[in-house]
Amino acid sequence: MIYKILQKIMARNAPLFLRWSIAAGFISAVSSRLGFWGRYSSGWQRFTQYTGELLYYLPSSFISYLAIMVTVLETLIGLALLLGLYMEYCSLIAGGLTLLFAIIMAIAEGVKESLDYSVFVFSAACFMLASKQEHTFIPDQIFK
Repeated sequence: MIYKILQKIMARNAPLFLRWSIAAGFISAVSSRLGFWGRYSSGWQRFTQYTGELLYYLPSSFISYLAIMVTVLETLIGLALLLGLYMEYCSLIAGGLTLLFAIIMAIAEGVKESLDYSVFVFSAACFMLASKQEHTFIPDQIFK
C-alpha cells in the first residue's frame, strides 16, 4: 500500500522534477559562461573558444553571434521551464537545441564526448517532457 502511494506521488511529481532539472541545467550553463559561478565558471572567452572548436567549419566571424544567440535562447528556455511557461514549445525547442549540440559535439569531438556529458540523455529528457500531457505547478493549468 505504501509503495502504491509513493508510486502515485512519484508519477505525479516526476515531470516537475524533470522540468526543474532541465531548467537548472540551462541556467547553470549560462551562469557559468557569464561568470556567476565564480572560480568554477568557464567564462565567456572559453565558451566562445569552445563554440569555435565545435563549429570549426564556419567562418570565425559567425562564432560570437552564434554564442550570443545560443546564450539568449538557453536563458529564455531555462527561465520559461523554471516558471512553467509554454511547456510544450520550450521543451521541444530545448530538445532540438540539445540534440543539435549533441550531434555537433559528436562530429567535432567524437561520440564519446556527447555520451560522457549525457547530452543525448538531456535531449531525450526534453523530448520526454514535451510529450507529457499533464504538468504540475504551471500557469497554463493553474488558471484553466
